[in-house]
Amino acid sequence: MKLAKEKDWRIASEIELFYKTKVKLSERPQIDSSESVYKLALKFWDPNKIEFFEQFKILLLNQSNIVLGFYEVSKGGITGTFVDLRLLFTAALKANATALIMLHNHPSGKILPSPSDRLITKKVKEAGIVLDIKVIDHLIITPESYYSFADNDYL
Repeated sequence: MKLAKEKDWRIASEIELFYKTKVKLSERPQIDSSESVYKLALKFWDPNKIEFFEQFKILLLNQSNIVLGFYEVSKGGITGTFVDLRLLFTAALKANATALIMLHNHPSGKILPSPSDRLITKKVKEAGIVLDIKVIDHLIITPESYYSFADNDYL
């Protein structure tokens, strides 16, 4: 006999996934180079924060490298931020992205990647292979310049 207040362990929450957009496909930018990514990033990055603290974002793309959206994965301190792969790929999967580009800023103004920048690039690329989501590039940006891992043959 079950008590009325007792919860049935077989009941689970329903999970529903969907992607909602307000921008027509024909109106979205298409990525064709690291420079086009950099120019787009400067448009959506808050100029008051780019030299203040580190932020890590992803640009989500469809099969034709058309932008599906941007997602801020994390924000941190002056010298770094933590990237949770589960949150990063949750956004990519929910947007039905087939590719992504990682972006983060260096408040110091230096664009060369640190060992931790190289490590997160490797980890995201490996996880993307498992999930069949291609990691096209990782850009380190400042207001004046950028570093592309793909252009420097790191991806």
